[in-house]
Amino acid sequence: MKGLFQSFIIAFSMYSKIPMPRCEWKEENMAYAMCFWPWVGAVIGLLWYVWGMIGNHVNMNPAFFTAVLLLISVFVTGGIHLDGLLDTADAMSSWQTRERRLEILKDSHAGAFAVITGVVYFVFYYGVCSQLDMRGITAAAPGFMLSRTLSAYAIVTFPKARKDGTVAAFSRGASTRRVQAVMIIYGLCLAALMLWLDPLAGGAALVGAALVFWYYHHLAMKYFGGTTGDIAGWFLSICELVMALAVAVVLIITGGAGA
Repeated sequence: MKGLFQSFIIAFSMYSKIPMPRCEWKEENMAYAMCFWPWVGAVIGLLWYVWGMIGNHVNMNPAFFTAVLLLISVFVTGGIHLDGLLDTADAMSSWQTRERRLEILKDSHAGAFAVITGVVYFVFYYGVCSQLDMRGITAAAPGFMLSRTLSAYAIVTFPKARKDGTVAAFSRGASTRRVQAVMIIYGLCLAALMLWLDPLAGGAALVGAALVFWYYHHLAMKYFGGTTGDIAGWFLSICELVMALAVAVVLIITGGAGA
């Protein structure tokens, strides 16, 4: 039990800004850290739902409501995954060799394409969030947990582009087969939950997540020779956007859109 608690602390310390007790980052303590990563997404999803309920009962400007909804995940995570989105955008826009792309991922400087990608991402995500009413928020909220479930599964399953770095460290310390099994169980339970909450919107979100996961594997293997922490951050950011977009499209088609 102590080892599981240490893994929980490591997962939340690494991937969220939620205050946690100090913990020694040893391999035995990291064995099940990935199993708790999706629960960071559960916190974000819960806050989405709570904010949606507040918005339903409090008269506030729609722009303010949408901006807070969009930024909840940034507040909880500190934007750690957005760094991967921007670095991957720079690397992919360079049209360089695989080795050079991996070097760009490690570069701490943001290039022009990273800035453009960040602006487009937030503007588009804002537009998507503005289309979500309470039905849409409820349908999309479990997606934050699902995206991390898929990401954790990929981290312990996909080849690694580098032997060093965060992904490699977590993968080495993880109990691979058990983490894979837990992620499969999480994924099946979350899929059932999303379909139960809203068969149309939840189903659309699941299809969107599956397509982005497929493209994640394609991109990682073709252009980088495996996954890295930055590419995993790219996947998480795009997956959450696409799931929310899929829900918004269903709401628009069925006439239920509008915050």
